[in-house]
Amino acid sequence: MLTPIHGRSVVVTGGTKGIGKGIARVFAKQGAHVLLTGRDEAAARTTCDELNALGNGTVSYVLSDVADRSSCDQVAATAIERHGGIDVLCANAGIFPDAKLSLDALTTSGRGRIILTSSITGPITGYPGWSHYGASKAAQLGFMRTAAVELAPRGITVNAVLPGNVATEGLADLGDDYRRSMEMSIPMRQLGDVEDIGNACLYFASDEARYVTGQALVVDGGQVLPESLAALEAMD
Repeated sequence: MLTPIHGRSVVVTGGTKGIGKGIARVFAKQGAHVLLTGRDEAAARTTCDELNALGNGTVSYVLSDVADRSSCDQVAATAIERHGGIDVLCANAGIFPDAKLSLDALTTSGRGRIILTSSITGPITGYPGWSHYGASKAAQLGFMRTAAVELAPRGITVNAVLPGNVATEGLADLGDDYRRSMEMSIPMRQLGDVEDIGNACLYFASDEARYVTGQALVVDGGQVLPESLAALEAMD
């Protein structure tokens, strides 16, 4: 069992929908004080209302664009003002700045955690037409390893979660046939849930993971394991 993180301050960028929302839900269930960032105020309000109804942690939001340095500074200042500091930064939004976001607060915490949401696409697999996406996700791991070395003397760990195919809000619009085709590419024959990614983040944020840094954890139901379609067909 992991040491409880009740009362800790957690920032989740891009936390108003999809995987970010799942990460925020997991931390809220554990009683953390969660600050979401996003650019859609209506989505942010809806998410906060939904997660606060869980009755465990507290969830609030601040509108932010992570591509803008001053906006990131405001996120850090808001987390410090509302929650007294920052213990965990879940960098889930699509762009992560090359800047010392939140480092002072994470250092002061004494148990600072930075958790990146990467992907299997780019670091491990490729997909036609997604070269820009794959390059950005692979680059996150290069960032992670260097940042892990740089921040280790501060007691801050930097790790990444690499999701495979995960069921998010937009999947329903693509139809049942598309979903089934995705599921058939996974040995477990099912898509991941956004909270599966949140649970991996929860481990990296825990006291038990204090000695784990610069690591990438694949959460994909075994999707990257088969060497060919024949390997999947042999399961049947």
